[in-house]
Amino acid sequence: MAFGFGIIGCGMISNFHAKAINDIRGAKVAACFDAYEPAAQRFAEAQGCRSYTRLGDMLKDDEVDIVTICTPSGAHMEPAIAAAKAGKHIIVEKPLEITLKRCDRIIQECKKNKVVLSTIFPSRFHESSQLIKKAIEKKRFGQITMGDAYVKWFRTQEYYDSGAWRGTWKLDGGGALMNQAIHSVDLLAWLMGPIESITAHTSTLAHKRIAVEDVAVATVKFKNGALGVIEASTAAYPGYLKRIEIHGSDGTAVLEEEDIKAWDFAKTTKADRAILERMAGKTKTGGGASDPTAIGHHGHTAQFKDVLKAIKTGKPAQVDGPEGRRSVEIILAIYKSAETGKTVDLPLKSDPVLKARSRDKKG
Repeated sequence: MAFGFGIIGCGMISNFHAKAINDIRGAKVAACFDAYEPAAQRFAEAQGCRSYTRLGDMLKDDEVDIVTICTPSGAHMEPAIAAAKAGKHIIVEKPLEITLKRCDRIIQECKKNKVVLSTIFPSRFHESSQLIKKAIEKKRFGQITMGDAYVKWFRTQEYYDSGAWRGTWKLDGGGALMNQAIHSVDLLAWLMGPIESITAHTSTLAHKRIAVEDVAVATVKFKNGALGVIEASTAAYPGYLKRIEIHGSDGTAVLEEEDIKAWDFAKTTKADRAILERMAGKTKTGGGASDPTAIGHHGHTAQFKDVLKAIKTGKPAQVDGPEGRRSVEIILAIYKSAETGKTVDLPLKSDPVLKARSRDKKG
């Protein structure tokens, strides 16, 4: 069975989606949409697909089975709902959306129209991440005591100035957390399990003309009793690979991008040395630490394959709508704690009312 993809939004990340699709046998980029005609035409010429400047027209294209949404973060809901009503399966670039209400609208519409929904979190599909997940499931860490995520990246002022939507609450939905560290927030929660409460601070220290944070620190209490830290920044020159640390009474694993830097367990196995050696040099790019384009697309490829499997089997994608919603909820809790100075319990009952959203003018 061949699958045709339609890409919504022809900005930078759309190129990585196209590369992932082109790596899958039986899949092709059939069409693209962008309201800005030159962008749509350039993308179509590069991919050899049809271009549209009206979304409704692309959604009527019979060769489009699946859409991938690559618009700014706060503009995911509208095309997702339109695609679901048109009976198209949907892959949404992270985050799923920037509020819980908007996430829920997408999830509900996809369920109503019986289409597969997946949120892009390719780090889950890396072999190193899968190995740590399996070690946790096998109880190799003993009592898990700490789970930490560190994303100390760098973005220039020119990066934020390059688009009117960058650095705004309305379309970015937040700063270093919502747009850069969200991959690590998702990975940490996937590995460690549900979060019970969060206490946090955020600030804007190194960039001008943005309304959102470029530094954030949160302390986390997990429901399994473990404690942890989430650190995120786009103001840590020159930018370093993101890092996940899992510690327990019987073991420790440290993940730096795709490299396993530590794999130490009280009870060793024959495979441990081979895992550490094999996973020590997996990272082939800058991981987006200082250059948003310096990322690989192989994680996207693996996740797209998972979506195709879900379509064929009728089962949910591994990172479905509720899974994609979870990281948004965690980040919104961090923002609420930072703004109120209070510890915030999860799950949130509704979207927090953030005063910062009313100060959205860049400058």
